[in-house]
Amino acid sequence: MAEQTIIGYEPFFDVRLLVFPEFAHAAPIHDSVESLRRDLAIEVPNEHIRAYERICSKYGCWIQTGTFLEACPGREDVLFNTTVLVGPSGIESIYRKVNPWIPWEVHASPHDLDPHGDHFPVADTEIGRIGTAICYDWLFPEAIRQLVFNGAEILCRVSAYMDPWGSTPPMDWWTMINRTRALENTACVVASNQGATMANYPPFSWPGSSMIVDHDGRVLAQAEAGPGERVVVAPIDLAGLRAERERRLGHDTRSHLRTEAYSYLNEQRFPPTQSHPISVESLRERILSSRGGDQG
Repeated sequence: MAEQTIIGYEPFFDVRLLVFPEFAHAAPIHDSVESLRRDLAIEVPNEHIRAYERICSKYGCWIQTGTFLEACPGREDVLFNTTVLVGPSGIESIYRKVNPWIPWEVHASPHDLDPHGDHFPVADTEIGRIGTAICYDWLFPEAIRQLVFNGAEILCRVSAYMDPWGSTPPMDWWTMINRTRALENTACVVASNQGATMANYPPFSWPGSSMIVDHDGRVLAQAEAGPGERVVVAPIDLAGLRAERERRLGHDTRSHLRTEAYSYLNEQRFPPTQSHPISVESLRERILSSRGGDQG
């Protein structure tokens, strides 16, 4: 798909960044870490990454991979949901999902193992500074804002975002969140989503609707909603984005952020786990426990 897209669109677009959806390599329809590790887990890097490296080297492009269920060396009780940014020179960054879709996703967050670590890498490339977060991460504005404060200009969303929270009003969370994260961070969003029928993953279906959004929240291109493979292509005006970040005094929420005013981030809500492997039951208990400090 990457080679066909680069070659097929060459007369019209210089395709340099390609983004694939979450679980393009493995879908976590399992109820335990043990079964995920047995059936799907793989270490990173791996032979798939090496195949991406060959394409990137040949065409001078960057590929944000679909996610892997990543085995953690020396820890049979820990798995991560992981995507890799690969460029012409090899691996540029590795991102592990900080906010799994709980309680159903039983893989770990890097926050569980290193609560105060820097889990939001940004790659400084010749096509821009690229940051990535996975699917449910995007419902946490703090996660995307951290990528931006780490220097990201282009935000990749690698997703398997299911119905009914797709691109169809009135529950069009997919489109709404992608546009909001772009405009509130003055950043371009490249969002790739699975398009799959309920027959493959009951009871869920995935609406696709992959899209590219500019730094003002305008949709530059969007795939038709529905199952099946689609390619959506649009130009990213990196020079324009940088110029607007430099020029603007109004609506520049990054420079307007009154950090001291938001004390809620100083209060622990969902703590890192001390117990592995993670299970659906243990996640439910942690969710209920984290509600103890709710007011109102």
